[in-house]
Amino acid sequence: MNWKEKSVLVTGGTGSFGKKFIQTLLRDQQPARVIVFSRDELKQHEMLAAGFNQPNLRYFIGDVRDRERLRRAMHGVDVVVHAAALKQVPACEYNPMEAIKTNIMGTSNVVEAALDAGVKKVLTLSTDKAVNPVNLYGATKLAAEKLTVQSNTYAGALETRLACVRYGNVVGSRGSVVPVFLQQRASGKVTVTDERMTRFWLSLEQGVQFVITCIEQMRGGEVFVPKIPSTTIVDLARAMAPQAEIEFVGIRPGEKLHEVLISEDEARSTVELPEMFVVQPAEAYWFSREWAKEGQPLPDDFRYASNTNTEWLTVEQIKQLVAPFESGLVE
Repeated sequence: MNWKEKSVLVTGGTGSFGKKFIQTLLRDQQPARVIVFSRDELKQHEMLAAGFNQPNLRYFIGDVRDRERLRRAMHGVDVVVHAAALKQVPACEYNPMEAIKTNIMGTSNVVEAALDAGVKKVLTLSTDKAVNPVNLYGATKLAAEKLTVQSNTYAGALETRLACVRYGNVVGSRGSVVPVFLQQRASGKVTVTDERMTRFWLSLEQGVQFVITCIEQMRGGEVFVPKIPSTTIVDLARAMAPQAEIEFVGIRPGEKLHEVLISEDEARSTVELPEMFVVQPAEAYWFSREWAKEGQPLPDDFRYASNTNTEWLTVEQIKQLVAPFESGLVE
């Protein structure tokens, strides 16, 4: 894939992932055009002032709830990375219709606009919370995944192909517990909901590189899942605030003890590769299942969960992962 010939649009382009993805793409791939699509003019202004002012970079104010605006923005676009979402679990619980309008209807609008504009590749970002969801945020991301994958049916003879990336917690992103621990440790006490809790973790850079790889390899219909390590929340707290007291405050509504990236039911149609898993649509006449030739099927009852993961971060490794946030190198 020759990125230098491509026009790329990123929904949610001013968010944590969007900015890092655009920065990396401009530095390493130098596409013909990169479009920042977001609804906040102030964040676009701040991004421009921070040095995102390359001649091949465009700023487009718009909301994924506005299909016509998306159609206009996607004119001549080859690749769409759909990162726009409401992602704060409590906010989604308190504002359910807003979460549905952005995360579900917004994804539908992205898909429809991409099909109408003749976009070649659409990649939607998802989360481990979409697997067996227990909160509205997870439920909306599950729906977004299904909308993206099954919309390959509508593509027909068109060149448009759609896929998803699903991964765990991104260190330091908005909504991450890392900034919370950084604020709390000055008081000498950090709060953890449950001492048994585990999570999948990856850095923003890892997430961005994985998305770039998946765009290059996608054929349409896949959900790509990276192989990433787990950590306990207690170890994360100890790594970030070794002198602080840990207070256990009880699990919050809509929160799981452990997260799952691949369920037992999905595992039956999943292929394992050295660096990732590829979840194939269970039954789809348009999906060729060529991935089966490149990887290995998973054993019966396989479940990729944060508490039974084979790879774990030590306290020292966690310290290295969060070091850029402690030194102020990352927003």
